[in-house]
Amino acid sequence: MNERLPDRTNGEPALAIVCGAGSLPFALADAAMRRGRRVVLFALRGFADPARVTAYPHHWTWMGQFNRFMRIAATEGCRDIAFIGSVTRPSLWSIRPDWRVLRLMPQIVRLYRGGDDHLQSGIGRLIEQHGFRLLGPKDIAPELTMPLGPLGSCTPGDRDTADIARGLAVLNAMSPHDVGQAVVVADNQVLAVEGPEGTDRAVARVAELRKNGRIRSPSGTGVLVKAAKLGQDHRIDLPTIGPQTVAGAAAAGLAGIAVVAGSTFVAEPQVIAASADRAKLFVVGVEAGGTAP
Repeated sequence: MNERLPDRTNGEPALAIVCGAGSLPFALADAAMRRGRRVVLFALRGFADPARVTAYPHHWTWMGQFNRFMRIAATEGCRDIAFIGSVTRPSLWSIRPDWRVLRLMPQIVRLYRGGDDHLQSGIGRLIEQHGFRLLGPKDIAPELTMPLGPLGSCTPGDRDTADIARGLAVLNAMSPHDVGQAVVVADNQVLAVEGPEGTDRAVARVAELRKNGRIRSPSGTGVLVKAAKLGQDHRIDLPTIGPQTVAGAAAAGLAGIAVVAGSTFVAEPQVIAASADRAKLFVVGVEAGGTAP
């Protein structure tokens, strides 16, 4: 097969986006294209939204088809690659390995013996060893990272600020154990810690506990706090929020959402701000120590 010469726009090679579920892959693709860059989606079957994928140049793929990805990426002129979107950690038995992945399987098995950050950063290194440059959302579209301060008109009060500081302290303490990127804190009490189920389901668990009377703090209290793990590779798994995060926080009766400014990817920030204002929630970017203007 003859390989197409690298397709460069504005001096940059085409960008391959390996996309999972949610709106984040498309927000990143749109931002890259606004900068004049050609984008090709590699949509993961079972995760990416088929209705939205078709609006972009794309190829469907299963997890484990790395040799096929390399061949198509070469044809499309892609040397830069980004991973974005929600993906449930697959079991080793659920991936569909091609011959190249089978050769890498001893290394992959070792990577599975740890948390998500250990696995994802290791996969990133393997990809770079095969000649690709791994980029994070912040490298491609820095304007989509959370700014310092509120997105909408609502701001945290003193009680909320204390809950934010508590949440960040808990996340920092958990970082060495590679557990999760989010906690929910109300009146200094930790209500939920994100695990393999992801942020949305952790927040839904708070909603269920509140509904069942297991949480004593009144509706309108509590903060969802998100932060990257210490030392985490931001190119692979940058903390993210989207409109669904706001909807979940509102359903859980929380006062708001706090994320670390500059290291959180924000899909559809204008939609988030409008949704937060309607729900009377704050969405705020804070410093790593927990302070905001």
